[in-house]
Amino acid sequence: MGELLVNRENRFKPKDKAIQGLKRIDKIDFSGNIFLSDKPSNTDMILVKQGDLIISGINVEKGAMSVYQGKEDVTATIHYSSYSFNEKKIDIEFLKMFLKSFEFKSALKEQVPGGIKTEIKPKHILPLEIIIPTILSEQRAVVKSFSKIQSDNSDLETELTHQQNLLKQLRQSFLREAMQGKLVKQEKKDGHAKDLLQKIKAEKEKLIAEKKLKKEKPLPPIKEEEIPFAIPENWVWCRLGEICDYGSSPKAEPKDLTKTTWVLDLEDIEKETSNLLCKIRFDERNSLSTKSVFKKGEVLYSKLRPYLDKVIVADEDGVCTTEILPLSFYGNIDSLFMRFALKRSDFLIYVNGVTKGMKMPRLGTTEGKMALIPLPPLSEQKRIVKKLEELMNLCDELKTTITHNQTYTNQLLQVALKEALRMSEPVIETD
Repeated sequence: MGELLVNRENRFKPKDKAIQGLKRIDKIDFSGNIFLSDKPSNTDMILVKQGDLIISGINVEKGAMSVYQGKEDVTATIHYSSYSFNEKKIDIEFLKMFLKSFEFKSALKEQVPGGIKTEIKPKHILPLEIIIPTILSEQRAVVKSFSKIQSDNSDLETELTHQQNLLKQLRQSFLREAMQGKLVKQEKKDGHAKDLLQKIKAEKEKLIAEKKLKKEKPLPPIKEEEIPFAIPENWVWCRLGEICDYGSSPKAEPKDLTKTTWVLDLEDIEKETSNLLCKIRFDERNSLSTKSVFKKGEVLYSKLRPYLDKVIVADEDGVCTTEILPLSFYGNIDSLFMRFALKRSDFLIYVNGVTKGMKMPRLGTTEGKMALIPLPPLSEQKRIVKKLEELMNLCDELKTTITHNQTYTNQLLQVALKEALRMSEPVIETD
């Protein structure tokens, strides 16, 4: 590689006059797009000039590299490396293509101590021994051939992304039908949800009298203009704070934490689907940060960045970080029904409109309690949950198929790239 590339070796302190006023490369995404920033850095810097090949030392194997085409010089932190290249020996489009190939990753893995897990620096890249065609016309022929395959692959990826988006819309369509009372048949024997609200009111008054619950200021009546859609006659609209113990979960004490205690973080929940990705125990995640206790059957809702749409029902006791809000519902309200109710599109629109904070938006207690919930009788809640679970399982199966197709498509592209490079290799004759 050192025969093709020349590293720009100079380093500059962040306040060096030689780089003052220059923009900084903030990141290079995996498609090779460069994003600039005016924000200063406390890290030593390198200089990048027009036409330089710029490589991310951390994510080079994922495609985080590009040729800088700007007219003005820019800087980058020393987590990047910048190279001029010999145009008589290498076609830059061929080089960019090669750097994304399995052959390049294999060379890193075989020749660099630590492989691709190492932050790749010029001392790793320049000594690499690689096999490529030495004639520029052959390099360009490979690029032309592979570009056609890449274009077809891009069309396929676009279609698969479109399918993922359609699947998201399908999930919301099922939720919308369910929350409008159109998914299952209403039955007279179910009674009226007003009776359920009265039961909840009596339950809360009893808990207040027993000093197990603090008396709170009543929430305001629901106005006509607040109601987002019509519901069946035997349903009622209510506020979330009326039907659960919003924000009153106890903080975890040392006695609540054993080696086998389930410790839930936001990262353990998949966004949008709310599938639980993993269960981590306290002996694996021994964090001293503040946590809330939750019980089996409670709804666990992400009040931090609620647009990620993370909400699950606990299948055992545990503790969670304070970004997750445990909700215990009164009146034997079905927790699984409430999980679906908190995932409907109009609820997401509401919470995203009232969150506070820019980088890490958070749903406040007052705003959370005010959220509207369409409440059916208990029997219908259970029928809705049964039907929705069937439909969502089908959606999960479709998602798995689409994800597998995306993975397979990426693998095929790597095979095509490998074949293009193999066909360009010189034939070595031996006696």
